[in-house]
Amino acid sequence: MSAPTSPADLVILGGGSGGYAAALRAAELGMSVVLIERDKVGGTCLHRGCIPTKALLHAGEIADAAREGEQFGVKTSLAGIDMDGVNGYKDGVVSRLYKGLQGLIKSRKVNYVEGEGRLVSPTAVEVNGQRYEGKHVLLATGSYARTLPGIEIDGARVITSDHALNLDRVPASAIVLGGGVIGCEFASAWKSFGVDVTIVEGLPHLVPLEDEASSKLLERAFRRRKIEFSLGSLVSSVQTTENGVKVTLQNGKEFEAELVLVAVGRGPVSQGLGYEEAGVAMDRGYVLVDEYCRTNVPTISAVGDLIPTLQLAHVGFAEGILVAERLAGLNPAPIDYAGVPRITYSDPEVASVGLTEAQAKERFGEVKTLTYDLGGNGRSQILKTAGAVKLIQAVDGPVVGVHMVGSRVGELIAEAQLIYNWEAEADDVASLIHPHPTQSEALGEAHLALAGKPLHVHG
Repeated sequence: MSAPTSPADLVILGGGSGGYAAALRAAELGMSVVLIERDKVGGTCLHRGCIPTKALLHAGEIADAAREGEQFGVKTSLAGIDMDGVNGYKDGVVSRLYKGLQGLIKSRKVNYVEGEGRLVSPTAVEVNGQRYEGKHVLLATGSYARTLPGIEIDGARVITSDHALNLDRVPASAIVLGGGVIGCEFASAWKSFGVDVTIVEGLPHLVPLEDEASSKLLERAFRRRKIEFSLGSLVSSVQTTENGVKVTLQNGKEFEAELVLVAVGRGPVSQGLGYEEAGVAMDRGYVLVDEYCRTNVPTISAVGDLIPTLQLAHVGFAEGILVAERLAGLNPAPIDYAGVPRITYSDPEVASVGLTEAQAKERFGEVKTLTYDLGGNGRSQILKTAGAVKLIQAVDGPVVGVHMVGSRVGELIAEAQLIYNWEAEADDVASLIHPHPTQSEALGEAHLALAGKPLHVHG
């Protein structure tokens, strides 16, 4: 065992969104940083999550455009999906971003260590037999794709999102267990590639964390796209058959397909890493923290999917920056998690910020809601997309929730998060001019209507 290094200001275990954001910000603030990652810097989001899945979805969008050109008076047809080509495109996107990130870490003089690290004391991490001491340690070990009890992931017929991103063929049919963000995104991309898809969700709605109205709009759109789904009954068994997989539900329903994607959420990577031994408080594998991402051990913080906050790359990012700034004495404000935008990149997209109607009623008792149908929006008509913008307002107060469904609405959520986070009232937004013809106008007109000045009353 080699001699311990002289203590760095910050030792980070995990180089995903939370870990590398903390490393870059801490280095920028003049701290000496050691960043330890067992696989590739960039973590789930860059290599097995957000980036590659959105590339698949975009390829699916291109396939749909080719298939449906006739609707726009353009004679196109879809000759087929070349999975090698799709994977080449997707991997190219990932690889360019990965190179850029590696360059950034080098240029900020972060001491990057590749290897499996383990917490060996409240101020030290050991990796490859070398002990790295730090005045502070940040745990950012992320998450893995969960499965259900009794379901064996074989990587061929029963797969997780990790395997789904590297399929070398287009399956004829697939069953997706889980109708949350990941399940709906894969179902959407696969349907675009011509796969016969069925989603199984145990709760009563798809994207169950969204406002119920958004879930219903997505369900309607999926029905139109002939994406099958079964809601409100849990899986009782998954069995491989001669030429595929059979899924049986507790209500007796049975589904058969070539493969099953298990998309039932992600669990924290925390086992056997020395967290408990160092005295870190845990719950069901998650590391517990306060609103400043501090654990109960004064020298240890934790961020990202490892802690029980929203499992989103941009949340891990913000938490990593918060920790770096707190350690540098900058006194950052805690994150308002309701103010974080959430997007499901299916076709149509679902985007939201703030409270759902149910949450708002719970908090304020009485709320005012307004729904603006995209049917009244010129750009949405041009794109042939359907959906709506739904606003939730605390009576005589600010807009506390914005929920949108429709093609490309994820790009509109940035303005919506300003509206929520700046506590804007309907009048404040109604007086601002939105460019015509854009989908952003739908957001503008919804606020006009909420402020009692509807422009297109029948919109």
